[in-house]
Amino acid sequence: MTLLSDLDEAGAATRVPVVLGDRSYDILIGAGLIAGAGARIAARFPGRAVAIVTDAHVGDLHGPALEASLTAAGIRHHRITVTPGEATKRFAVLEEVVDQILSHRLERGDIVLALGGGVVGDLAGFAAAIVRRGMGFVQMPTSLLAQVDSSVGGKTGINSRHGKNLIGAFYQPGLVLADTDVLDTLSTREFRAGYAEVAKYGLIDDPGFFAWLEANWRGVFQGGRDRVHAIATSCRAKAAVVARDETETGDRALLNLGHTFGHALEAATAYDGARLVHGEGVAIGMCQAFRFSAKLGLCPPDAAERMANHLKQVGLPTELSEIPGGVGDVDRLMAAIGQDKKVARGKLTFILARGIGESFIAKDVDPAAVRAFLAAELARG
Repeated sequence: MTLLSDLDEAGAATRVPVVLGDRSYDILIGAGLIAGAGARIAARFPGRAVAIVTDAHVGDLHGPALEASLTAAGIRHHRITVTPGEATKRFAVLEEVVDQILSHRLERGDIVLALGGGVVGDLAGFAAAIVRRGMGFVQMPTSLLAQVDSSVGGKTGINSRHGKNLIGAFYQPGLVLADTDVLDTLSTREFRAGYAEVAKYGLIDDPGFFAWLEANWRGVFQGGRDRVHAIATSCRAKAAVVARDETETGDRALLNLGHTFGHALEAATAYDGARLVHGEGVAIGMCQAFRFSAKLGLCPPDAAERMANHLKQVGLPTELSEIPGGVGDVDRLMAAIGQDKKVARGKLTFILARGIGESFIAKDVDPAAVRAFLAAELARG
């Protein structure tokens, strides 16, 4: 649980540092951080104006409280609102955001603040990276998935018709404020989707954390200390990997457990959030990574069954047959996998597993083996 040494200077939030030399920053996790955001931003970034990038849904829910906080701290601010959903991560919307930042006369030293889930964070972060060749950037993630994954580590970007997140930049925020109160406004489906990324950290290299989740997942869903502990543990795990491998030339790729399969499933559903959201794709993808590992003789079948059973217990999908409308045929999935960012010189790279908490990077995976596995997955029914 939280130690006194983990608390920030105000004693009101758990602090997780991301150590990157002169670009180091803190992740602050706790209740009521939106209401106190103005004071924290004014103290850390004095004299800065702020462009708030949010979507229509989150802006209605949490925008007024954030704007009141910024006004109380004497911070000039402007709200830029985009349409909710994965389809927003595209060039046309990026251009609109950039144009509004410039039209409000924000300077290079000012801040782009992302208030929202992963879509808003990726889009706003990419805008911050390219406007005036780099502005200040603050993440205020409002989904569980964003709080434990996309808001941390500096990956920003938009999608292409060729695949997800293929256009972007590594651009670190100067601060992450993860208000745990806002998670109570999420639907059960959205919270479950974020939980898939929490479970991922246990499955990568922390079997003790995965066992803790098996015993305490209900507390994570209910809120309070268990929720803060799960988020902070996830953020510490990601921060440690990012500090070692910021631009994913080595073991940061482990954080993509389940994502090669999952991104292919998202592409196959045309990024239709009514059919499949990112965390659900990751949940199915992680199950596939473990089942594929078991098929290759790398992982005991009971480990694959155990992790799938836990995801089923919390209500996440674990099979292709659970995706409304299906995902097409093997050729469609293989084409999407071929556009994965980890493909190197045409060779497939997957994150596979030898057991719970024993994931590893597998390079030059045989495409024929992947194709045969996916054919079997499609036939599972």
